[in-house]
Amino acid sequence: MKTCLFGGSFDPIHTGHLTIAEAAVTHGGVDKVVFLPAACSPFKTGKGAFFCAEQRLDMLYRATQNLPWADVSDLDLILPPPSWSWRIVEVWQQQHPQDELYWLMGTDQWEQLHKWARYDYLTKHLHFIVYHRDTPPQPRNGVRSTFISGAHPASSSAIRKALQNGHPIPLEWIPQGLGHYPKMN
Repeated sequence: MKTCLFGGSFDPIHTGHLTIAEAAVTHGGVDKVVFLPAACSPFKTGKGAFFCAEQRLDMLYRATQNLPWADVSDLDLILPPPSWSWRIVEVWQQQHPQDELYWLMGTDQWEQLHKWARYDYLTKHLHFIVYHRDTPPQPRNGVRSTFISGAHPASSSAIRKALQNGHPIPLEWIPQGLGHYPKMN
């Protein structure tokens, strides 16, 4: 099975995340996308999540419940921090040896991929699906990659800011099945 791992804080999940994941299925040729909420990104040390892990996981389950190609895993939440992608891949392969693994990311992550811990391990075991809005990113020698394009205005940081300030959130940003975002921690 072609399984695409989609890691991120999902703080909170929004329709842009779902649009990107669906594009990975439609244009990236994967069978399913597994949403992996991050416990603690090595690149975001010192910044806590706006929503706690349980809230983010619950929102992911509710947002993906009617999507046959979507799954949610708490793997990164149960592994000790920080959230190393190589460790997720290693454990996933042990638990699901039949899966052909893909990793879904945005252009910003693609541009920083060479800084990720165990870069060579990741490029050996993964095919990367890179979602971009405008100009396609540059391919990397020896790295299997597929570039897909699209645009969606939703933003987790804009949602958090609106919630902090008591402002409304565009309804089209809230995934069907979620209804609304829970109150802040």
